[in-house]
Amino acid sequence: MAAESREFDGVLRKAERVAKFDSSLRFARMAWLKGEPIVLVADGPGPQLAGRAAEAVRKFKELRGLISTGFCGGLNPELEACDIFVATEVVTLASARGSVRSVAHALSVPRSHSCERYKIGKLLSIDHVVSSVAEKADLRLTGADAVEMEAAAVAAKATEWNIPFYCVRVVTDTAAESFSLDFNRMRDSNGRFSRTRILVSALLRPSSVLPELLKLNKRSKDASQALGDFLVDASF
Repeated sequence: MAAESREFDGVLRKAERVAKFDSSLRFARMAWLKGEPIVLVADGPGPQLAGRAAEAVRKFKELRGLISTGFCGGLNPELEACDIFVATEVVTLASARGSVRSVAHALSVPRSHSCERYKIGKLLSIDHVVSSVAEKADLRLTGADAVEMEAAAVAAKATEWNIPFYCVRVVTDTAAESFSLDFNRMRDSNGRFSRTRILVSALLRPSSVLPELLKLNKRSKDASQALGDFLVDASF
């Protein structure tokens, strides 16, 4: 499960076969890796859309486990762009800062002889894009190493259905990088990113926003490829 279909590009390149299936979700595919069937779905960023996607898939497919995957932002300065990050804990902002630390779900780290370069740690799952170095530094005080927007909702569904949960992410922006574009203002009423709003913002500020978007697009392609290589080789 991811937020955007492009987060699956690396996995799809490795698939032996890919097929669409009927769904109300923005992106829904069956794929076969090493002869095993997997379901790939994406319906937008944030916990509400992630929970909806999980519910939609469960109505049609018998699930043996849930993997929350895709892009994440680094909070730990040691995380570099395109690093694979395997979450050992997923926490929300409230649980991470409360007097009692609540772990949404622990998971087993995948093992593979070809998956030597990955990092593990605590993942913070929130419902907005973290755009500035200052906010990343503040969130780092919770003890989290990386941040994203869907994993807590997916973990909750896995717990509810009593099936295994995993979270494997790839870093697209580091703790030292900020966005000049406020991506939270680029979301529509359903919480999805609006390409129209992003394009208009780029046209209004071409000297600052456009180079940033081009850099992020290239980074995202590289990150998706690294993520696909890891997921295909990993054993869960």
